[in-house]
Amino acid sequence: MRFCSGTAPAQPQGARPPARHTQKFIEHARQFDSMFIELDAIRVIEGGGDDVPDGKVTDFRRAVQATAEETVAFSWIEWPDKATRDAAMKKMMEDPRMDPSTPGNLPMPFDGKRMIFGGFEPVVEVKA
Repeated sequence: MRFCSGTAPAQPQGARPPARHTQKFIEHARQFDSMFIELDAIRVIEGGGDDVPDGKVTDFRRAVQATAEETVAFSWIEWPDKATRDAAMKKMMEDPRMDPSTPGNLPMPFDGKRMIFGGFEPVVEVKA
């Protein structure tokens, strides 16, 4: 059964639309998203906050403690199954390309301590 991983980090806003996302975030996503595909992910979607309203009780911005200078990114990775995701995550954590202190590797363009993430088993899927 398919499995999805989702993340939501706060990221610097950069220029206003249409170039809301910083080039550093996009470069980082391109590098790491290709690694997910190498490790058998079906697809990766990266979304940058364009309509992320403040809620009355909670919201995306509060969940990641986003500042006024930040927006919230939302990303998900679709996997063939949870076992494939688990094996891929283990390999990624051991991969030297993941270490931002290694010369030539891109630094993280967001504060990973404020990123929320989780794994989700699809329960409903509707297609056009």
